Amino acid sequence: MNILITDDHANVRRGLREILVDAFPGAHFSEASNGDEALTQLVLSLPDILLLDINMPGRSGFEVLKDVKHIYPLLPVIMVSVQAESQYALRCLLAGAAEYINKNCASEELAPAIRKI
Repeated sequence: MNILITDDHANVRRGLREILVDAFPGAHFSEASNGDEALTQLVLSLPDILLLDINMPGRSGFEVLKDVKHIYPLLPVIMVSVQAESQYALRCLLAGAAEYINKNCASEELAPAIRKI
């Protein structure tokens, strides 16, 4: 399994990877620190799952999600944010995301969400 983690904070990317490395032994992880890097990574090596932060400098995760779903409509995208689900979850799902995960709950919810997808 190949997972692309996109977040503007290196510590968050590292934390998400650490959560998933135990749940998915042998998985390959790549990282991007912004939307443009994520789109470049997708061209170089299409992952099985994209984790995408909503709030990043430059292009927002919503803008990137729109592009990703246009170019790679079958790629599952899990949107991640520190914002409460009530603020963004429905908007993310309507825009084509497979799941919305609050970063505060990632340690409990992220691996099960990926298994479900």
